[in-house]
Amino acid sequence: MSLAQMAAGFFAFYLSVSLLLRCSASPEPNTDAFFVAEFFRKMGAAVVPNNRNFSDVCSWPGVSCEGQFGKVTGLVASGLGLSGPIPATTIAKLSKLRVLDLGSNNITALSSDFGELCGSLSHLDLSGNSITGPLPTDISNFKLMESLDLSRNRFSGEITREVGLLTNLRLLNLRSNFLVKRIPETIIGCASLVSIDLSNNKLGGLLPVGFGSFFKNLTTMDLSGNRFVGKMPNLSSLPSLAYLNLSGNHFRDLVLGGLGQALQVVDLSKNQFHGLISQVNLSSTSNWSSLVYLDASMNELTGEFFPGLGGLKSLHHLNLAFNKFSSQDFVHIELSSALQYLNLSKTNLTGNIPSGFSQLLNLKVLDLSQNHLNGSIPELNTSNLRVMDLSRNNLTGEIPKSLQQTLPRIEKFNVSFNNLTYCAEKLSPAMFNSSFIGSQSDCPIAVNPDNAVSKGRTYLDLKLGFVIALSVFFSSVGLICIALGCRKRTGSWAIKQLSYREEQNVSGPFCFQTDSTTWVADVKLASSVPVVIFEKPLLNLTFADLLNATSNFDRGTLLEEGKFGPVYRGFLPVGIHVAMKVLVPVSSVTDEEAAQELERLGQIKHPNLVPLTGYCLAGEQRIVIYDYMENGNLQNLLHDLPLGVQSTEDWTSDTWEQDNTCAQSITTEGLTTWRFRHKIALGAARALAFLHHGCFPMIVHRDVKASSIYLDSTMEPRLADFGLSRLVGIGMESGNVMVHGSAGYAPPELSESENASATTKSDVYTFGVVLFELLTGKKPIGDEYSEDKETTLVGWARALVRRNELASLMDPKIRETRSCEKQMEEALRIAYLCTADLPSKRPSMQQIVGLLKDIEPAIVDH
Repeated sequence: MSLAQMAAGFFAFYLSVSLLLRCSASPEPNTDAFFVAEFFRKMGAAVVPNNRNFSDVCSWPGVSCEGQFGKVTGLVASGLGLSGPIPATTIAKLSKLRVLDLGSNNITALSSDFGELCGSLSHLDLSGNSITGPLPTDISNFKLMESLDLSRNRFSGEITREVGLLTNLRLLNLRSNFLVKRIPETIIGCASLVSIDLSNNKLGGLLPVGFGSFFKNLTTMDLSGNRFVGKMPNLSSLPSLAYLNLSGNHFRDLVLGGLGQALQVVDLSKNQFHGLISQVNLSSTSNWSSLVYLDASMNELTGEFFPGLGGLKSLHHLNLAFNKFSSQDFVHIELSSALQYLNLSKTNLTGNIPSGFSQLLNLKVLDLSQNHLNGSIPELNTSNLRVMDLSRNNLTGEIPKSLQQTLPRIEKFNVSFNNLTYCAEKLSPAMFNSSFIGSQSDCPIAVNPDNAVSKGRTYLDLKLGFVIALSVFFSSVGLICIALGCRKRTGSWAIKQLSYREEQNVSGPFCFQTDSTTWVADVKLASSVPVVIFEKPLLNLTFADLLNATSNFDRGTLLEEGKFGPVYRGFLPVGIHVAMKVLVPVSSVTDEEAAQELERLGQIKHPNLVPLTGYCLAGEQRIVIYDYMENGNLQNLLHDLPLGVQSTEDWTSDTWEQDNTCAQSITTEGLTTWRFRHKIALGAARALAFLHHGCFPMIVHRDVKASSIYLDSTMEPRLADFGLSRLVGIGMESGNVMVHGSAGYAPPELSESENASATTKSDVYTFGVVLFELLTGKKPIGDEYSEDKETTLVGWARALVRRNELASLMDPKIRETRSCEKQMEEALRIAYLCTADLPSKRPSMQQIVGLLKDIEPAIVDH
């Protein structure tokens, strides 16, 4: 045999073996193994999980089968990074499939042949994907369906009427989508329902007639975060209902007597329930023997608390805050000894705090703020107490010694705006100044009598200390002057984010301590606490990565002390440059609620909003992660760094203009500077208009100011800190921080009334202040405005606009030609409209966007 023949034979043998091996490694077509493998391959996952053999598909993780022919009956592929639409002729061909779980992926659409599963499928979970469009119209064909979970997607339109034909359906979860209009009346056909969750959609109108009486097996009902109106459903005929959440709707008529005996959780908060709650049938409420959680806060309930609260022996959580109850003596109100959370803030309580509070041994959270309580604070059992807020009352006397010893260990506390006395020797000045506003320190001169010395020695020590303090002071002043002199000579400037101290004095009920060592140490097993990055769901980051990125949240990485909490800078392991805001912790917001709200905020995208990149729930802390804004904020640029030509000094020779190309474009001659300031105003206006009119529920920013408008790498303006008020809780929202705004920005209606709440029109006012800042170059307060002796920018500027002295308002640093003077004057008039005393006189943010676009500088002008 020739060499050529031998080579040809060897090649033929090699080819046949290769084909044989390839065939043995591939599944046979039109088998369940083939369909599953094709599904994984086309969706971007491994074809065979864990490199298992195709012939043994039933051994793959997440796959279950029955029968000798390996028919797949269950497929669980949640969280595998599957992406795109479900391909046709794959899993829809699994004729025996009963259970399908594809949750927590990035699936965008169902396959065209998905309806072929209607003859077998009984459990479907597509939660946590990105599926858009209306709900499937052929859903009625799935007669065997028992569990349907389409939550956390982007489904829109109405709930299809055909859903009522699913008579075997036991679980229906459509929460966190974009469903609209009413619940179809046909839904009462789902008589087997055990759990229904339609929360966080845009559903509205009246509930179907009989909605609360047809589901005899129902144990869970969640309709929260919608727009339902009318009467609360009568649920007295549902003997198994244990969980009821109607919060965040527009219900008006309360039917507490229509609640069943099995209820454990009832949340009726943030509605419009009105009337005398004391008229509730006592015989009905006395049967709530299983009730653990009751929240009726933020409604319009009047009268006195309903009787029988003390009879609810299992009640752990009670929140009746922010209603319109009539004045009532606190000592006559019965409370359950099992209480762990009690919030009766702003409920018109009078008299003394009952001494019986010492019997509430399990109490962890106590909020009695904004009432009319007087007398002294009684002895409290503080063994489990973690949060206490007694602020804004008329309490007097000394804080009990036992409570004084416990306060440094309590996570959050506030007794401000009372007439109390307290020795602050064991507290830091920052803690004392934030949580004891209005209190008086009564520490003796010698706190420890054993260490007392003679008066003469004390006098000498004080004198020596005074001399040392003066020396340190003048030395510091000298060093600062030297540093400023060097800075002036070099002229080297960099646009950067500074650590602002004007926001360090948090005026809310609790002050977050920037020394992170205490709370970081409380986070156990940092490497097991996950970090969620929205755009990279498969990124495996943990709290330990955040610690590494910020040097354990060291002050060296601190960017600013915001009113929602401190902000740190860091680089994540994948090279993402981020800013991490550690929110002021409020225990009334659960981890699930915080995650749900952050997921919602993460979906809010606009070119003029600072993007929310992700979050981390680490112990008691909620850490929100934003894209880092390279060019600081408007406060930096307008007041702390030179912008345009300075009125007193010549910056043209300084090196910062040559070193920073972005900054250089700001300071070019003529119209460019006005164009840039107009760009900032228009971008911020568009962001606010989107929050007010493009989000549901609408978002009121509450604290628009120069330091909340950031500039990205392209100098595009972006508004920050939107939507965080719900995360920091009612306590923060009701304090000066969120309601009364920042100094110089607060509208009259919030400054004049303690009970006022922020609205879209208060955002308009604060935007008007920023617009005045952009045009005048002056800060909201603290400047010498004129001989008019006005103390604020708004008062000074509005007076000059009324006198038509517009030219004297213009910032002299703006070098403008006469061609744009008219535009700037119109901008001053827009700011004047925004800062009207009466909210009804102010335009909407949509109107403001239109007005600013009308005076937009032409790019070709010079």
